[in-house]
Amino acid sequence: MRGKSIEEFEVGQVDVSRARTITETDLRNFSGVSGDTNPMHLNEEFARATPFKCTIVHGMLSASLISAVIGTKLPGPGCIYMSQTLKFMAPVRIGDTVYAVATVKSLVPEKHRVVLDTKCYVKDTVVIDGEALIKVPSKSS
Repeated sequence: MRGKSIEEFEVGQVDVSRARTITETDLRNFSGVSGDTNPMHLNEEFARATPFKCTIVHGMLSASLISAVIGTKLPGPGCIYMSQTLKFMAPVRIGDTVYAVATVKSLVPEKHRVVLDTKCYVKDTVVIDGEALIKVPSKSS
């Protein structure tokens, strides 16, 4: 099973392949796996005293949906995730549905690289804005 080759990309190509409604179980599991036990995510009483007034989802939990888009759809299996920038624009709360979107921003065909604009949304609000650099195969390799 292989993803797209460099020859199959066009600037502006979009894939929305991952949406997830974040549950408390997701949050707790992510905390356990990552070791991030910041009370901002886990302790409602603590979080009430913050600017958000309630617990918020780990930013990296939401960002992991971008990885799912890249690894399964655009470009898909066989690609190599080289770098990712992330700007956390708004909080995600338990019960929010996060949509990850990847759009081909530019191509570097001679190096088999694709630059993706990556975003996560809750409804119409951008909660994460970023850019990924991905290495993809060529049809000839």
